[in-house]
Amino acid sequence: MNTLGKKIRLLRHQRGWSQEDVAKRLEISIPAFSKIETGITDVNLSRLAQISRLFDMTIVQLLATTDSEEEKQHTTEVEELREKLQEREAEVIKLQKKVIDLYEMLHKRASV
Repeated sequence: MNTLGKKIRLLRHQRGWSQEDVAKRLEISIPAFSKIETGITDVNLSRLAQISRLFDMTIVQLLATTDSEEEKQHTTEVEELREKLQEREAEVIKLQKKVIDLYEMLHKRASV
């Protein structure tokens, strides 16, 4: 998959659109759009303009290979969510330990 195709796929996923959704909006077949996204088909200037309008950006923004502010923001959000997930996992481990300790305590009482 080429860089442009990857970017189009990322933009499509960010909007929660299927390949069928985008193909309909571009008035092309699903296989034709899939070929654009996978880089099998080279995109001409008029199609680039159409795709950029669909994603509310300029052709230059669509073709840019550097991280946009939006992509950086998503990366930051993903990192924050990973940290929260790690905190939750640590909490779960602590709670599991408490359950085990309580079980062992109850088991000792029952055997006395």
